[in-house]
Amino acid sequence: MSPHAAGRRRVHRSVAASVPLAVLAALAVTGTASAHGDQPEVTRTATLGEIPLGAFSNALLPGTVGDDHGIDLGGIGSDIYPAGRKGEFWTVTDRGPNGQIKVDGKKRRTFPVPGFDPAIVKIRVCGNSVKVLAAIPLTTSSGKPVTGLPNQRGRDEAPYSYDAQKALAYNPDGLDTEGVVRAEDGSFWLVDEYGPSLIHVSARGEVLTRYVPKGLNLTGTDYPVVEALPSVLLHRKGNRGFEGLAQLPDGDLVMALQSPLSLPDGTAGDASRTTRLLRFSPRKRAVTAEYAYRFDPVNVVDPSEDDTSELRISSVVAVGGDRLLVEERTDKAARLQLVRLTRSADILGGPYDDDTTSPSLEQLEDPAASGVPVLDKRLVVDLGKVEGVPGKIEGIARVDHHTLALVNDNDFGMTDGSGAFDAQGRLVDSGIETTVVYVRLPKGV
Repeated sequence: MSPHAAGRRRVHRSVAASVPLAVLAALAVTGTASAHGDQPEVTRTATLGEIPLGAFSNALLPGTVGDDHGIDLGGIGSDIYPAGRKGEFWTVTDRGPNGQIKVDGKKRRTFPVPGFDPAIVKIRVCGNSVKVLAAIPLTTSSGKPVTGLPNQRGRDEAPYSYDAQKALAYNPDGLDTEGVVRAEDGSFWLVDEYGPSLIHVSARGEVLTRYVPKGLNLTGTDYPVVEALPSVLLHRKGNRGFEGLAQLPDGDLVMALQSPLSLPDGTAGDASRTTRLLRFSPRKRAVTAEYAYRFDPVNVVDPSEDDTSELRISSVVAVGGDRLLVEERTDKAARLQLVRLTRSADILGGPYDDDTTSPSLEQLEDPAASGVPVLDKRLVVDLGKVEGVPGKIEGIARVDHHTLALVNDNDFGMTDGSGAFDAQGRLVDSGIETTVVYVRLPKGV
């Protein structure tokens, strides 16, 4: 067994042994003092320095980025996963810098650096700094960059240049990567928002297989595509596919759909508080279970928000056995809930995987009252009430039995609107930095 594998197994054993359900259930702290007179608190804050995006990308894949428009490396906070050594983590970028500009009253999705290639980035937290140790670009079977461009005309948003004036080409290989975990053999698993899809990637970044919903009919890719996920996922909301990914101690993967499906339409999806988790067996190469997950009301998660469609899951973290921490969030607030994946809660292959079922799962005002086995959950911590936690937390990892590492997605410093770039086409940076914070939970965890 390699040292890396041994380290990961030690992590799994310590987590499973140190997080009994009763203890976590007792930590419904919501930002108030625990029975020990203790409160969750930020114990470390570290930020990523300025690394020009063009230089970063071209060092990995020469010639891929011509003009980075003054954008620095960012977006690596799409997820975070322990890398074995103290203070070291695997992170992953999303599809790259992107924004929206209205043209003739309609929003266009802009990709100012269309040559950007998503990458798995290894970092180390050193004092108050985040250092990049290594990066692995995602490539096709023939070694080409996958890019972060949308896949299919009519299904995905049309891509445009930084000023929204020039249409760009779709790319069936493109990935909007979000979650990341590392397998025992050194390969990686990622999730993607476009398909939505689950992607198996070699240790060197080659896409080995992309698992997509049945009926997606994604053609023209330069890597293997397998239709192995439920077809109901074809109804994912735009830019709200899979975002969270966890690896259970037995090696199974859990994927979290960021938002409720648009079933039967977008209006129903925007109003719904019920999304889905899926369990995937790498050994069987198949989905083996599906679960209904119910969000809290949006004004409970974020008192400043009243739009239910702002609710989303961005991270799921395995904490031993079949238990997960699930992050419910808006862009301003986040809460971690504990769930157990029980056999009795499995809805895979049932009526709600049929998109003709009416009412749909997403339309049910109270799924449990309608006989749907919604996952039980218990609040562990309200991060919105912990001073020093940044907004838009998308990645969560376990540092030790009482500390979490959180990372935000800074969107590469991008903002929406025509003011995102100056008259010379250079980025007007938002000033939001990629930040890793350590949060110590109350004693007893």
